[in-house]
Amino acid sequence: MTERFGAKDPRSKMLRFHTQTGGSTLTAQQPENNIVRVTVQTLAAALGGTQSLHTNGFDEALGLPTTRAAKIALRTQQVVGFESGVADTVDPLAGSYYIESLTDEVEAAANAYLDRIDELGGAVAAIEARFMQEEIEAAAYSFAKSVDDGEKVVVGVNHFVDDEGEHTEVFPIDVALQELQVERTRSVRAGRDQAAVDRALGDVAGTAKGEGNLLVPMKAALQQMATLGEVADVLRAEFGVYQPGG
Repeated sequence: MTERFGAKDPRSKMLRFHTQTGGSTLTAQQPENNIVRVTVQTLAAALGGTQSLHTNGFDEALGLPTTRAAKIALRTQQVVGFESGVADTVDPLAGSYYIESLTDEVEAAANAYLDRIDELGGAVAAIEARFMQEEIEAAAYSFAKSVDDGEKVVVGVNHFVDDEGEHTEVFPIDVALQELQVERTRSVRAGRDQAAVDRALGDVAGTAKGEGNLLVPMKAALQQMATLGEVADVLRAEFGVYQPGG
């Protein structure tokens, strides 16, 4: 902030951040192993100074978290926060050569990415050139291949695999609630001012064709009781749907 943007107010140089444990690391195989994974990630986030933290449920590779999984996720934060002592000092890893070297490595890699994006003409130009998408896809492919080849150990998936199947409770889907929501949506549509909704959605479409702030007409459309699906359909009609690798 100081070197690139010339910030002078110390408050504008502060990094406040939220952390969520890595959902992509959760496995459907031996799902209770995910409790350990989330605990390690929770500790790492706390050591890194996060101001806010979300811990994943251990069963989220299978579906929405059950009440039991959500409570274990909460207790994980509480054990780390109140029992481990990690929160007793601002920077428990201060002075660690290894951590400082990792920090330098991350900073250098981040700056290299920023330089590449600048060379492409900035973030918008980089997105239009599919730079971000291709980087994400390449990283995902590299990770999957390393797991398939056994180069990266994932406990319960490619190493230490149990042949016996496990029964894991999954979040129950209440069909009655689904039917109730469908009926509520029909009721809203039947009772709203359809002409006002159509005008509002037209404003969304018009703004999407230009350079205005889409949030303004989108908010107005939702206030007229347009559904999220209807607003999204208007945007899809104008912008299309992203297809990976396209």
